[in-house]
Amino acid sequence: MSKKKGLSAEEKRARMMEIFFETKDVFQLKDMEKIAPKEKGITAMSVKEVLQSLVDDGMVDCERIGTSNYYWAFPSKALHARKRKLEVLESQLSEGNQKHENLQKSIEKAKIGRHETVKQIKQPKKLLTDGLITYLQ
Repeated sequence: MSKKKGLSAEEKRARMMEIFFETKDVFQLKDMEKIAPKEKGITAMSVKEVLQSLVDDGMVDCERIGTSNYYWAFPSKALHARKRKLEVLESQLSEGNQKHENLQKSIEKAKIGRHETVKQIKQPKKLLTDGLITYLQ
């Protein structure tokens, strides 16, 4: 007889998001506690915890209306969130590339008129190996 292996937290989160994306509906906690075990195999005891972690991460929206909490998540919101994240990362990359170019130009300007001797070329290598040996000891 084989033992049933439980789902990891990430698998539960992914399956819970599937429920929201497939139904495109608004749920209360008690509804999710009924639906999640039947459709996705998430234990009823962990539904509240998984749902709260999704709310905390901003993947599921929650609104308190009267005495009830309503939960929802739509695929379009996830798409927009990924697009915004991509735009932020692309802007950071372009800023980093621009900074790198500026630093390379400054290095080239600083090198103009300087002559490196053999001793200056070997000295940094010696310092690096001495530092590495000291670090390893």
